[in-house]
Amino acid sequence: MILIKRLIFTFVITILLTSCETDSIKADLIITNANIWTGNSDSPKAEAMAIKGDTIFAIGSAIDIQKFQGQSTEVIDVQNKFITPGFIDTHVHLLMGGNSLLSVQLRDAKTKSEFINRIAAFANNIKPNQWIVEGNWDHTLWGGELPTKEWIDKFTGENPVAIYRMDGHMILANSAALKIAGIDKNTGNVVNGEIVKNPDGTPTGILKSEAMYLVLNKIPVLTNVQKEEAINSAQDYLISQGVTSIHDVDSLGGYEVLNTMNSAKKLKIRVYSADPLKYWKSISNTTNETKWLKNGLMKGFVDGSLGSHTAAFNEPYSDKKEDKGLFIVDVDSLYQWISNADFNDLQVTVHAIGDRANNTILNTFERVIEENGNRDRRFRIEHAQHLANNDIYRFSKLNVIASMQPYHAIDDGRWAEELIGKERIKSTYAFKSLLDANTTLVFSSDWPVAPASPIYGVYAAVTRQTTDGKNPDGWVPEQKINVAEALMAYTKNAAYSSFDENIKGTLESGKLADFVILSEDLFSIEPNKIKDVHVLQTYIGGNKVFGELCCY
Repeated sequence: MILIKRLIFTFVITILLTSCETDSIKADLIITNANIWTGNSDSPKAEAMAIKGDTIFAIGSAIDIQKFQGQSTEVIDVQNKFITPGFIDTHVHLLMGGNSLLSVQLRDAKTKSEFINRIAAFANNIKPNQWIVEGNWDHTLWGGELPTKEWIDKFTGENPVAIYRMDGHMILANSAALKIAGIDKNTGNVVNGEIVKNPDGTPTGILKSEAMYLVLNKIPVLTNVQKEEAINSAQDYLISQGVTSIHDVDSLGGYEVLNTMNSAKKLKIRVYSADPLKYWKSISNTTNETKWLKNGLMKGFVDGSLGSHTAAFNEPYSDKKEDKGLFIVDVDSLYQWISNADFNDLQVTVHAIGDRANNTILNTFERVIEENGNRDRRFRIEHAQHLANNDIYRFSKLNVIASMQPYHAIDDGRWAEELIGKERIKSTYAFKSLLDANTTLVFSSDWPVAPASPIYGVYAAVTRQTTDGKNPDGWVPEQKINVAEALMAYTKNAAYSSFDENIKGTLESGKLADFVILSEDLFSIEPNKIKDVHVLQTYIGGNKVFGELCCY
């Protein structure tokens, strides 16, 4: 029903544009002398486009577009700069990302002392008893030693600490936070989680998966004012990276604020908001027809992450022979949630990292399809990192979208082989294999777990050069893809993954004027230089939301 409505909308727009003398329409804005990659395979290149309101109504050669110039038309000569459709990031943690911008920055802390010193400096400048959260640390940067509460207790005092490892599946809590949560040596095991303990039974401060919530649930709920502050910081950062639409995969109570901001026209970026899958009964996709904000996406989990040893594999980890990871949800419950959500016309996406987790969710999707009947449902798997070879072809067979994060490949590539061995990495981040199997591949960042830069994501997918510089020819190089394929994953395919292909994702007549002007042509430069390309300007709905006019 939703798709039919969208098709009718597009048809009406087309009729309106073609039923009158198109040549007599005068544009509000003309972008000319441009090097435009449209994303439209039938007409991939253009020199100019004419924009009326928030919509492109003509695109083609500079001469063809010139006739739409009127007395009040703004004309911008971009001096042959490269333009792409606005990037769509299909996996963002919006509130978490916004809060991370306002909290201690640990993502690039490369040593133990740097990690400690940053926390100490931040703690020294906050209010008494204020929580220190987010962080997004990566212990592999300083050799793999997990931090403990003792590292930071003397610097944080009574300020409770609950800072995430970058993957979001492990936190470090200090003694103050553990005390608030009532966690001590006598605290028992947590189902689908782990309280890491010293040999004497005392907690180290590391909490994995479901155990994290013993502490996280004690953090005071953000006020709506605080949420709006975080969202404002987040959207400013995202549009500076050329991102024009996002899929917020865990609203964390942010949808109410997003809806209020949308009503007040304070949203700068387009948002598809997800809710926890288990709450399917309370969700109705009431905002599906708006351009700026919609819901109806239900997000579930199977397992955790590779770096925290909580990704679920068929065989044990190479460095822990008794450890196969874990499921963080009961599989029968997961099936019931998916089946019910799907029956109620809600879109379902599920986080799966390990090969056992991915096989389980593919099996579940297949069962639900058989029981609920064929329709255009667009099931998604978030991450789809480590796949059994026999499961790769099933994505296309079942019409399951692979929503993946190329930056993770060049980050995990520094250490993944130590955890899962040489054989399993051959089908890890299997971009090329999935495309060869005719899978719809979409890209995203997982921000703030990774930088929200689609440019860096394209670089990662095309080169697979790890961040430590040790794989100049690419990590698992047979899984490299080309620039056009990577861009499609961030634009056209990404729009398809949210049922938005009729209004965005490509630069065509009748679609939203969401586009990005870049400093270099991604097709003409050396692949290893793509990471150095920067965003000059970002336009959403024909309005410049980032960049300066003088930047050419």
